[in-house]
Amino acid sequence: MSPAPAASAAALPTTRPAATATLQRDTRAWRVQVWVSFALAALLCASGLVWLPGDDLDRAFMVMGYAFCLTSAFVLAKFIRDNAQQPSDTPMWRWVVWGSFALAMGLTGWGLARMGINPVWKAYLGVAWLYLISSVFTLAKTLRDGFEADQADRAQAALRSE
Repeated sequence: MSPAPAASAAALPTTRPAATATLQRDTRAWRVQVWVSFALAALLCASGLVWLPGDDLDRAFMVMGYAFCLTSAFVLAKFIRDNAQQPSDTPMWRWVVWGSFALAMGLTGWGLARMGINPVWKAYLGVAWLYLISSVFTLAKTLRDGFEADQADRAQAALRSE
């Protein structure tokens, strides 16, 4: 059998019908779980830092380190999401974002490792810290997913009303 002849250019449609995107939203239970997890991680970190035995300077260093890690993780999550489809930020901003996150994690880990406290306290603070960072990425993704779904809903509603 010979192949079918190619369709002429005139026979091809010039526009495609707009596809209606089906949005899958996070459930309310998932959103509650994400917020509870983030709040619990923040509470565990805060309680560990408040009751941390040792010098006030060590405690202050760890509070600053946790805050630096927290904010740099949110910035990194946003940066990754913003650049997922195509790069939209400058290469220098990429270095700043990744460098800040690496510096925050490295300095906080270094500070935790060098503190002269009981290893059980170090383990508690380390696990709470990693839990906080993990929950930040999950929270950032959940918030961004909801924002993008709301934007798509508004766009679809605007198209339907035209």
